[in-house]
Amino acid sequence: MKAVFWHGLGQTAQDWQTVVKNTLMADVDCPNLFSLTTGDFTYSSIFSELEKLYEKETEPIILCGLSLGGVLALDYTIKNQDKVSLLILVATQYKVPTLLIDFQNFIFRIMPDKSFKSMGMSKSNTIKLAHSMRSLDFSNRLCEITCPVTIICGEKDYANLKASRQLKALLPRSKLYIIPGAGHEINKSSPEVISTIINSL
Repeated sequence: MKAVFWHGLGQTAQDWQTVVKNTLMADVDCPNLFSLTTGDFTYSSIFSELEKLYEKETEPIILCGLSLGGVLALDYTIKNQDKVSLLILVATQYKVPTLLIDFQNFIFRIMPDKSFKSMGMSKSNTIKLAHSMRSLDFSNRLCEITCPVTIICGEKDYANLKASRQLKALLPRSKLYIIPGAGHEINKSSPEVISTIINSL
């Protein structure tokens, strides 16, 4: 069974490598999300390319996503129920907070252009992508998810902790793991903890 890892905004596929290395999974795919599209850098365009990328999978996948990758994974599972056997959401919102997105974009605007080179996107495309997520809300479709769901969030990830607890309450086949002392990018700060959780599933 294939395991698929989707990274967050400000990250690349490389940020999952330590997690992947320590899992027991032999068949793993970890694409660079921002290299999937060369034209319209919006949430919908990246999602569309991901659907194309996995449309030929003959067996359900284990799908794990962090932050933006988690939102994409949640969306993908809702729309492709038969293609996901296990969903793992790390630091994920199911209703994107508009104020948080607007504040994030404010920070992006005052950051120097060179700060965005490491993520493979320009400053303008990063802002455009974040802005395109302002209206995302999967509240009314969470009930459509039938596969088991594992929710992981850092104890100090205050922006996503409430949403993680709400997801646990809204998804009957879910487990919630709150990682002590961890912040938002758990795949970078506590990769072994995520690997241990995944290996126990």
